[in-house]
Amino acid sequence: MPDQSFRTNIPEVDPTEIEDTRTAIADEHRSFLEKVQVKAGFADPYDARDFTEVVFRVMRDLMTTEASDRVEAELHTEAVPTDEKALQFEVADLWRDSNPLVRFLSRVRPPWQGPGIFKIDSDRFLFRVANEGGKPGTVDREQAVKAVFSATKDELSEERIQEIASWLPDYVRQLWEQA
Repeated sequence: MPDQSFRTNIPEVDPTEIEDTRTAIADEHRSFLEKVQVKAGFADPYDARDFTEVVFRVMRDLMTTEASDRVEAELHTEAVPTDEKALQFEVADLWRDSNPLVRFLSRVRPPWQGPGIFKIDSDRFLFRVANEGGKPGTVDREQAVKAVFSATKDELSEERIQEIASWLPDYVRQLWEQA
């Protein structure tokens, strides 16, 4: 019978009385993907990784190859310390893009800035990130972008931070500066 209790000797526990002995990890001690995951509200580091890669892809589309190379040169820290093969890489690997065709096209095409049919303004930037990023509906798009920006800025010199800001369209630049 479903309503019958079989183990009546188990004490009932009030969940509000249970102490959480875990200590919150300070932001400076979190890995890159942990920062993105926590600040954006992603369920796991895989979602953070996938979303970060798309944000980086759109950022690279705005920049020259030379500017992109300078950013990549500063991103050589471990994305997340783990024994799990799928997450063993550097932040620079995310910047480069895991898709070989996209990686190649990023190197040979001109930046999508300035006049023309493919100009990336703030709306298009955020639209691409939301549609290509596979972001769960529970995660706010701008907050997730700011989470990636914040974690990225932690890895870069002030010179690189200013250089990236110069490439970003108006509202996205504001998100970058707020991060």
